[in-house]
Amino acid sequence: MKAAVFHEPNKPLKIEEVETPKIEAQEILVKIAACGVCNTDLHYIDHGVPTFKKPPMILGHEPSGIVEEVGAEVKNFKAGDRVLIPPVFSCGYCDNCRLGRENICFNMVMLGNHVDGAFAEYAKVPAKDCQHLPEDLPLEESSIIADAISTPYHAVKNRAQVKPGDSVVVFGCGGVGINVVQVAAASGASVIAVDILDKKLEMAKKLGAQQTINASGKEDKELLKEIRGLTGGGADIAIEAIGNPKTIELASSAVKAGGLHCQVGYTHHNVPINAGRLMFREIEIKGSLGCRPVDYPKIIEMVRTGKIQLEPVVTHKFKLEEIEQAFELMRKGESLRSIIVF
Repeated sequence: MKAAVFHEPNKPLKIEEVETPKIEAQEILVKIAACGVCNTDLHYIDHGVPTFKKPPMILGHEPSGIVEEVGAEVKNFKAGDRVLIPPVFSCGYCDNCRLGRENICFNMVMLGNHVDGAFAEYAKVPAKDCQHLPEDLPLEESSIIADAISTPYHAVKNRAQVKPGDSVVVFGCGGVGINVVQVAAASGASVIAVDILDKKLEMAKKLGAQQTINASGKEDKELLKEIRGLTGGGADIAIEAIGNPKTIELASSAVKAGGLHCQVGYTHHNVPINAGRLMFREIEIKGSLGCRPVDYPKIIEMVRTGKIQLEPVVTHKFKLEEIEQAFELMRKGESLRSIIVF
């Protein structure tokens, strides 16, 4: 099969012929229809973040496809089924899994990190972790449900616990942040979207943001004053979806007394937070990682009924041989979500 193989940081992925995976008894072999291109992939390629499996390896953790073959012990899938593959597989028996927090499983295995991923024609995955996709959902665009939709859903619904009428300020309207906006809006929140690109803010408006702020050229105090003016003193909830130390610091300052800062964006840098302000104003900070398996059926149903949109968010499609073009668009901030289609 063809695959885009990662050999080392700061080098483009190479399109190579590799062996098609052989499945075990509880696995399925999936013919990949599409796989989303994520900033996490870019962290490995551009920023030297190490993968658990040493290169050479296949990246890609946001796929959909058709079941090609099922293992001897698989009962819930058959060849020909449409399937969504989550980015993380859980063990099912550690303390966190037993508590229903499989997204932070102590023994988690991430596709395109611990094991070969889905920038390839086929991928083998545990059947227990996969989700059936309804026939009335677009197979290619549905790939982004795996991460770009599910991660915001978990952040909004489970970690930030957004309720109707909450004021929510979202820092960053990229591939994850734009879906934080639409999930928060679908949950009944009044959403303020903050970014430095007007076209992303325009999309945020289309997907439910009540207000938008272009932060380009604004001083921190000016930006915070504008947010406080729109929210009557500070947002109930701030969600940072970039992983930029400056916007992480701003997010904690953008919430009201008793407010919540939910951190979705990744950074390896230390970030200064005003501990006195946290204490005196009883501000909460919560991290958010991935999504629990139990939530995927709910997300898929929200997409099926039109409460969450896929097509506007998938801004570019590329063939496997064009994968470097997808990464270049991401580096320039010119895409929301690109997908590799097979």
